[in-house]
Amino acid sequence: MNELGIDRYDLALLAALQRDGRATNAALGEQAALSASQISRRIQRLEEARVIGGWAALLDAAALGLGVTAYAQVLLERHDRTRPAEFERQIAALPEVLECFAVTGEADYMLRIVAPDLAAFSDLMMKRLLTLPGVAQVKTHIALSKVKQTHELPLDALTRPRPQGVRVRFAG
Repeated sequence: MNELGIDRYDLALLAALQRDGRATNAALGEQAALSASQISRRIQRLEEARVIGGWAALLDAAALGLGVTAYAQVLLERHDRTRPAEFERQIAALPEVLECFAVTGEADYMLRIVAPDLAAFSDLMMKRLLTLPGVAQVKTHIALSKVKQTHELPLDALTRPRPQGVRVRFAG
């Protein structure tokens, strides 16, 4: 069991759920070597612990006509107490922005955006994103093709021993 209270059965269950979230408890039990009732209890515990954050269908953006995926690096003009919070509030209201991360490096935020086509993407950029208060600069990168996309977390990394006393330093 690790520091999160997750044992090898939980990891097997989570791996199986990542591959097929609609699998029955009986099928999950076969993969995790547990009974269906044990699976049910473990899923409930993992939901309560917020290890399982929710349930959703994975949709194919291109199949639905959302053929443009772009990544945008956003730099804010200045940083005060209200500027990032206001930016984050307004970004949360844009449905085309699927992900927004505060990041280190040359930008303040990294966004993943989908749009039906380049015209719609341009409209989003010019009329909505670039006009947000506090935005100083946006650099975009249009995805040309999908090489890899997964929702499965690398759970096997949780079972590898971590070296004691190793510190990670970030270059500043």
